[in-house]
Amino acid sequence: MTTLPTNRKTLRWQQATVLSTRDETPRARTFRLALPAAMPHVAGQYYVLRLTAPDGYTAQRSYSVASAPDTSGQIDLTVEKLDDGEVSEFLHDVVVPGDELEVRGPIGGFFAWAGDAPVLLVGGGSGVVPLMAMLRAARRDGHPELVRLLVSARTPDDLYYADELPGPESTVIWTRAAPPGTARPVGRITAADVAPLVRGGEDVYVCGTPAFADAATTALVEAGVPVDRIRVERFGPSG
Repeated sequence: MTTLPTNRKTLRWQQATVLSTRDETPRARTFRLALPAAMPHVAGQYYVLRLTAPDGYTAQRSYSVASAPDTSGQIDLTVEKLDDGEVSEFLHDVVVPGDELEVRGPIGGFFAWAGDAPVLLVGGGSGVVPLMAMLRAARRDGHPELVRLLVSARTPDDLYYADELPGPESTVIWTRAAPPGTARPVGRITAADVAPLVRGGEDVYVCGTPAFADAATTALVEAGVPVDRIRVERFGPSG
């Protein structure tokens, strides 16, 4: 497991500037932020984003970093717009480049990957976000062979990072509708999907909804992966 030192600076709130936005799917958007005090992150970590209303009411949500670790002071947060989500709807409907957002981080050690050992990554829907940081880091550092990534998406329109994710390191399975010519029938993740990607001895990172995480973990165990090598990050709709 990656061990990260405790740093009080990660707990301080910063006013980050929105540099740009980019739509990933019809309901997901990436926000590139510039931090006034750069805190290099490890792939798999997250930031907490806080909104404060004029009357003092606050709402905060945690978002995984999608960008590879660097020292530029810039990070990418990819946010899914949820119905009646007070934070995600504000980010999608109101925030534009030049705005400032209050954040603190990076946070988290259990789901972090240092980039120095083989890993199998399994993500469902928006659960691919922290895994994309790992894939980007491996590709940038010239070690894509360390990563094998399996992504589950409902339809081609729901695939995050569709222009960048495909490659020899990544496999996509479709659960509701697949592109023409896809050999695998649509359906949920199974042991048959993960077994060809298991090398043995590697750590496995699973990220997605509780239902997806449970199904993926079951499939991995059936494929022979020891439970103690599987790290799971579950999330639910919080807005």
